Amino acid sequence: MSCKKGRVAEDIAVKYIATLNFKILDRNFYSTFGEVDIIATKDNILHFIEVKSGTSFNPAHNLTNRKLERIIKTIETYLIKYPSELDISIDLIAIQGNQIDLFENITI
Repeated sequence: MSCKKGRVAEDIAVKYIATLNFKILDRNFYSTFGEVDIIATKDNILHFIEVKSGTSFNPAHNLTNRKLERIIKTIETYLIKYPSELDISIDLIAIQGNQIDLFENITI
């Protein structure tokens, strides 16, 4: 996915989760391991959200075990820099055309 398409998908995701009462804390947090697209809170849970989009396939299939492992390492880096007592959730937003799906608390 190009940077421009990725940014558009992330903008759509941010608007979507705002309607669900998520509070956006950060976007595009980078570490040496990778990136977390969106960091937000809701109901005293710290959400680390990966955004995937596509048109002719289910974009959720682009979240590989390797990518998830890199996200987890990036989350660990974030929590060292910004300690939190909140429970955490790793989430995925899949955008395909006009369909937006939020998958909360995903695992390998």
